[in-house]
Amino acid sequence: MNHINKIEHIGIAVKDIEKANTLYEQLLGVAPYKEETVESEAVITSFFKVGENKIELLASTSEDGPIGKFIAKKGEGIHHIAFDVDDIEKELERLEKEGFQLINKTPKKGADNKLVAFVHPKTTNGVLVELCQEIN
Repeated sequence: MNHINKIEHIGIAVKDIEKANTLYEQLLGVAPYKEETVESEAVITSFFKVGENKIELLASTSEDGPIGKFIAKKGEGIHHIAFDVDDIEKELERLEKEGFQLINKTPKKGADNKLVAFVHPKTTNGVLVELCQEIN
């Protein structure tokens, strides 16, 4: 039984969403298919699809939001890798039993019509992992 279906997207923290959209549109040869603000995370997201793969650009709407803090500490760059799962609650339970530290013990509504939850990078070799489940 697969617990993780595929890489859902790679999240990239950026300072300026418009400049980053222009850069990635030139780089990838496609325009973003969706731009969305997630108030609870103080972030503007922009999604690009290339083949089966997606890139999510994240720009903070607040210096003290998660992305604002990340950029202040580490600069722009890869922020997280997201994995698609069929049952996010079961997957969170499984990962916690395996010894992973969860940032979110219960999923919350995220961008792109997804339920999301994060696994702490302390337990994943420094990589912030996001779990995503499509909201039906």
